[in-house]
Amino acid sequence: MRLDVPTLFLMTAAVTFLVGVLFLLSWNQSQKESALKIWGIAHLLGSCASCLLALRGQIPDAVSIGFANALMIGAYGLIWSGVRAFERRRPLVGWAVAGGLLWGAACLVPDFYASLPARVILASAIAGLYCALGARAVWQGRSEPLVSRYPAVFLLAAYAGIYWVRIPLAFTLPTPPLRPTFESPWFAALCFTGTLFSVAIAFVFMALTKERAEHEQRLAAETDALTGIANRRAFVDRAGHRLAAGPATLLLFDLDHFKAINDDYGHSIGDAVLAAFCHATLPMLPRRAVFGRLGGEEFACLLPEACTVAAARIAEAVRGAVGRIAPPDYPDLRISVSVGIAATGQGGGLDDLLRRADTALYGAKHAGRDQVMVERAAVDLAAQRVLRRSGSRFATGAPG
Repeated sequence: MRLDVPTLFLMTAAVTFLVGVLFLLSWNQSQKESALKIWGIAHLLGSCASCLLALRGQIPDAVSIGFANALMIGAYGLIWSGVRAFERRRPLVGWAVAGGLLWGAACLVPDFYASLPARVILASAIAGLYCALGARAVWQGRSEPLVSRYPAVFLLAAYAGIYWVRIPLAFTLPTPPLRPTFESPWFAALCFTGTLFSVAIAFVFMALTKERAEHEQRLAAETDALTGIANRRAFVDRAGHRLAAGPATLLLFDLDHFKAINDDYGHSIGDAVLAAFCHATLPMLPRRAVFGRLGGEEFACLLPEACTVAAARIAEAVRGAVGRIAPPDYPDLRISVSVGIAATGQGGGLDDLLRRADTALYGAKHAGRDQVMVERAAVDLAAQRVLRRSGSRFATGAPG
């Protein structure tokens, strides 16, 4: 079946225009995602370029070849710029339009403009480079867990490959000088793939923005707004999953005399103390630790596969770090924390572990606060000797 290339160009223009409008409408509903606006403008420019290319022979070649291809290359540059904006990086719009300007400057050279292979090579090299840079930018942001990130990388990389494969073919399969350009199968192939690219990129980029919004909402629902760590619901969920995978030790923290801090210094200072506690604690915790705020001035940390001795040493390190917090504007403010520790045993889940750690925490409070206390049932004689040799302020047991 023979495809009419001008018709394909017009179809590509229509599809690309609708995709551009869709991006702009989506941006109008979520204006904080500036990438949607950039992608929308890029597709509208691509649509305009396709219309001009479809009018080849009916309008001056300087417009249908020089200006149209400059717009098309600029559109790809803006797609890359939009990807950078999506990844929270500077869009570099100047570099995005530089490719189109380079093409336009090259077209002013008569020998270049008269050579179809030279035009194909330059346009393909620049457009492919923008697509490859877009794929690279998406790949570099893979630390953000978005499922559609990998289809986006594949799509942009594949389109870069389609453009770049034209470069060697321009040397081996040059178009005869007298052959009408629209009869080249490459134009039909590019129109068809361009339409597919516009549709696919719309689905993938829209999916990326939707997944990010859902991910941010989920994080907001699982994060304590004041301290930035996991809230109670998130801690219970994550700790439950870690406990199902194997043994663990729980540290239960409670800031000493926190009500008096709020009463004497005000709730704003109390909030600052909570944030400072988290800031001092996080560097002391191992990478796999699950740390969260249970409510008020009470925090919990689950240490997977950690023994009570290792957990007690971490707790003592936290206690020492918290004791060194010294707000310069409040020299009389003293901050300390009491810690209760319990380890997983036979049976029981997170609720049982929290209950036993709370009993140990009560023992630390009863012993004078600013203490680390390990549940007596979790400390054997060998562990007690290690704890004593450490020289730290540990107490074992709970009041009877």
